[in-house]
This record gives sequence, C-alpha cells and structure tokens, in this order.
Amino acid sequence: MAHPKRKISKTRRDKRRTHYKAKLPQLATCPETGTVHVYHRAYYVDGDLYYKGKLVLENAKPE
Repeated sequence: MAHPKRKISKTRRDKRRTHYKAKLPQLATCPETGTVHVYHRAYYVDGDLYYKGKLVLENAKPE
C-alpha cells in the first residue's frame, strides 16, 4: 500500500476541508395547505399525507 512521505499539516488538511459544509434544505410552501415543507418529500398535515400539493393518504399517522 502507498504511504505518505510526509505528514500533512493541520492547516493544509483544514484548507482542503473548507468546502465540505452542510447546506440548508430548500423549503417550499404548499399551495393547497399553506404548510412549509422540504422539496420532493411527502409531508403530513393534520394526519393526512400530501405530496406535490395533492392528497396521497387520508388519516395516515406517522410512526
């Protein structure tokens, strides 16, 4: 296996890692219910499951 010839300094390592950061999820407002939810995800409103503004399941309870 290959081994590094020299130790990589903490500064050099951290400079490389500056681009690895968490992004905030993009949120959308449902035109049907007015709730805020994450894009491309199903969401619950008063026990009903919605996706893309359409009712998918009635009285579905999240577990």
